[in-house]
Amino acid sequence: MDSSVAACPAWLAHHLQQAGGVVPFSRFMDWALNDPGHGYYGSGRARIGVEGDFVTSPSLGSDFAALLAEQVGRWLTRLIAESPPGAPLSLVECGPGSGQLAMDLARELLLLHPDLAGRLDLRLVELNPGMREQQQSLLEGVMPIPVQWCSLDDLKLEPVRGVVLAHELLDALPVERLIWSGGELSRQGVKLLESADGTPALTGVSMPLPDDLRAEALGMAEACGFSLPPLGAPAGWTTEWHGDAFRCIDQMASGLSHGLVLVIDYALEARRYYTARRDQGTLMAYRHQQSGADPLAKAGQQDLTAHLCIDTLQVAARRSGLSPGQVMRQGEALLALGLADRLHGLQQLAPADLPQALQRREALLRLVDPVCLGEFRWLTFLQTDADKPITGWEIVSAPC
Repeated sequence: MDSSVAACPAWLAHHLQQAGGVVPFSRFMDWALNDPGHGYYGSGRARIGVEGDFVTSPSLGSDFAALLAEQVGRWLTRLIAESPPGAPLSLVECGPGSGQLAMDLARELLLLHPDLAGRLDLRLVELNPGMREQQQSLLEGVMPIPVQWCSLDDLKLEPVRGVVLAHELLDALPVERLIWSGGELSRQGVKLLESADGTPALTGVSMPLPDDLRAEALGMAEACGFSLPPLGAPAGWTTEWHGDAFRCIDQMASGLSHGLVLVIDYALEARRYYTARRDQGTLMAYRHQQSGADPLAKAGQQDLTAHLCIDTLQVAARRSGLSPGQVMRQGEALLALGLADRLHGLQQLAPADLPQALQRREALLRLVDPVCLGEFRWLTFLQTDADKPITGWEIVSAPC
């Protein structure tokens, strides 16, 4: 476990003092990202795009939304065929970020499927007030379909028929960090201390692993067929545990009466995630387009993210009543949806449009770059009526 010391801002020191001076890493991560006044997302400080702290697929231009709309449109068309005449449909985005993807996707869907007008609405699930203000500022008065902000609890009260999208959401939910030390698993904590110059500071510490968390982790590992820790794990081996992601999937399942959940995120199979060679897990920090491995540094000023485990997420989905579907790399999915045709079409632009063509070409190539955005995984989870077939909900027609 990294025992380095990082500066602690006053607002976080206050939280830690109120909590007794030591908290689990998951609590620290939640504060660092979601504190309403000072958290990276909660305060609206997050800046996404080439001029911000990190790049997402939607921030590179509207081509990503146009390609995704090809797929989402097929699923919505399928839903129309399986729904009562005139039944409303919803596109739900959980964790909409800046709101750019929601805006571009709604516009592209109506271009492809004009019959969705008057039948489709947009539900945005955003818990952080700072990010909600960004989204409202962008979307106010420009959306071609009705839009409303809600919570997953709201959806649970009145489940919708439609598509639920979680794009780069689950990897930013707080995680537990598990440590193999002294022949047993423990829980990483974050402790408040006083630095040499008398200012508050943070450091990582080991905490006992609660019985319920131990039972959840070991039970899930057994269900997925891997060991915690893995064979040959060295002392100090550290990994992440995604209990909040499992609970979020359960909430999504409860809010969807018929349709599909699409998760787009960095994710790994359990055999690659929980391996002795990956001895520091996947947790990363992002600021000013630079990645770092110190999650305690600059609390509230940097993004924190951890890869998902595909196998454990699928087991959690099954337990919530969802049927796991395909898992595809983003590069494969976007190429199957027509990205190559878009690249070819850039050759038809007039010479005066060359700067735009070059910019779009770079963006399209980044979307499928196998060492970056192209390595994102698209994971589908189906919620269907008992008498409805589960076939025909594939991501395009490409192989897994």
